[in-house]
Amino acid sequence: MRTRIFSTLALLAAAAIPAVAQNPKSPKEREAVVAVMQATTPEATIAAVDNLVSKFADTEFKAWALERAAETEQKKGDLTKAMVYAERAAEADPKSLYGVQAMLLISGELARTTREFDLDKEEKLARSDKLAKEAMDNIGSAAKPGPQVTDDQWAGVKKDIAAEAHKDLGLGALARKKFDVAIAEFKLAVESAATPDPADMVRLASAYDQAGQFDAAAPWLDKVINAPGINPAIKNFALAEKKRNEEGKNGKK
Repeated sequence: MRTRIFSTLALLAAAAIPAVAQNPKSPKEREAVVAVMQATTPEATIAAVDNLVSKFADTEFKAWALERAAETEQKKGDLTKAMVYAERAAEADPKSLYGVQAMLLISGELARTTREFDLDKEEKLARSDKLAKEAMDNIGSAAKPGPQVTDDQWAGVKKDIAAEAHKDLGLGALARKKFDVAIAEFKLAVESAATPDPADMVRLASAYDQAGQFDAAAPWLDKVINAPGINPAIKNFALAEKKRNEEGKNGKK
């Protein structure tokens, strides 16, 4: 899951969306927007989104609401529905923050779930790459989601969006076994982010290991393993890769 950009964006959304929501075209539309904002369960969120976009087909909040539904379905583990909502969000406003987020959701899932012997492997990975690059292009001209978001905050979000896109490109390169490309993309994901994701450091180490560059991988794994307050799941991810790293070193000798 995209923990880096969406932990940042969650903070921005809390400030930005209420301000934006002062501008619906009618009291009924405002009521529908507020229902999406105030939903506290996945079921309530999906129902509120469906209500908003079905009753107000031209709402300016379509991309925001549909992307929120996509994120909700992704967290529930229903990737089919997540992709459907994300496709609709990206189509609704591809040059907005929410359209860009939707593109990255699609790009990331395509890169993550494509398998070596899928008959449509290259088609899916090519689309993943295209969406990741388009997201990077579009975020450059995207408007801030609200006046409460400072220029510095917005600059940080843009960096994290770009880093997420580089991560997706790295995953696509790994699926193709292009380890040199994967290493370069994961390095960009780590080094260009306003908030580097420790999971990307492990992905970078894994790419180094798969390329046989075990000494280059080890420092990244140690950095994650020894980081204070690290998410236990990410630490376990790093420890498992550390074991593979050590086995690779020993096998190389």
